[in-house]
Amino acid sequence: MTRAETIATWLRERAHAAGARGFVVGLSGGIDSALVAALCHLAIPQRVVGVLLPCYSHPQDEADARLVAKAMSIPAVAVNLDATFDALTDSLQAALKGLPAHPGVVDIKQQMPEANIKPRLRMTSLYFIANSLNYLVAGTGNRSELYLGYFTKYGDGGVDLLPIGGLLKSEVNAMARELGVPQPIIDKPPTAGLWMGQTDEAEMGFSYDILEAYIAKGPSAVPPEVAARIEQLRSTSDHKRAMPPSPNHN
Repeated sequence: MTRAETIATWLRERAHAAGARGFVVGLSGGIDSALVAALCHLAIPQRVVGVLLPCYSHPQDEADARLVAKAMSIPAVAVNLDATFDALTDSLQAALKGLPAHPGVVDIKQQMPEANIKPRLRMTSLYFIANSLNYLVAGTGNRSELYLGYFTKYGDGGVDLLPIGGLLKSEVNAMARELGVPQPIIDKPPTAGLWMGQTDEAEMGFSYDILEAYIAKGPSAVPPEVAARIEQLRSTSDHKRAMPPSPNHN
């Protein structure tokens, strides 16, 4: 049994245990969601729905997502979130103006409060469709992203299961080729699509290859300044990988 078949078997078992009929996958046009769609289709053919959730996204992303749906032979629906995003952010910005003055944030974090609304709106949309069909939401996070905390809490991190959570980025690429993910998707620079021009590696400050070397071989495998950044990102994202803490009243 191949590793892909092992994951597909696990997916079937999880769906059966949950009393679910199939899977919903948010198709971003990237390799991770394409591979998850392929694995879900391998697990339960004809019971996978791809959902396109553009939110001021690059038009090419939607075209790539439709290419994946066609290649994987799964139905796809689109929910445009532009107007929802505008209405919510307008209300939130108005609410913020009613708060006492507070110091501004700097650097990339200036974009993050609004940018993180996008994956959280997508999570809400995916769960509406999944609940309506008695399907599970299949997340698209891989091991490299999960290790670093490179996902939005209660956004793309809000899922029922993570089929590729044990795969490093290089393993995602290899399995995607094995399962027939279209080559343009495999060759596409990884991006979370949080804003125009955003890429994973530019935001992280190092490549997936360097991160993988750190995970596989330890800090000595990468430059000291990169090891320090990885460790800092890992430490500050610990809360994303754990249940919310509560006081111990025992």
